[in-house]
Amino acid sequence: MASYTDVLDYLSALDYPAGKDDVIREAEQEGAPPEVLQALRALPAVDYADGNQVARSAGIDAAPEIDASQRAAQARDKRHQRVSQHLRGI
Repeated sequence: MASYTDVLDYLSALDYPAGKDDVIREAEQEGAPPEVLQALRALPAVDYADGNQVARSAGIDAAPEIDASQRAAQARDKRHQRVSQHLRGI
């Protein structure tokens, strides 16, 4: 499976905004492996603002080492942080 970093590395020289065909062409020119090209070929045909948007659209997880339960805990913590920060101003 392609990693978030792999996608960003192979698209680092690409000028944005860029369409799907531009993204694939750049990755091919940079010698991207088949798993990266496969992920990019599955992209919707839209213009992308940056490499992060490309990776997110390809469904590539930015931090695959974090499991679902850890993600849920992080989401709960962030939600509570925002609430407490909001309440501090009251």
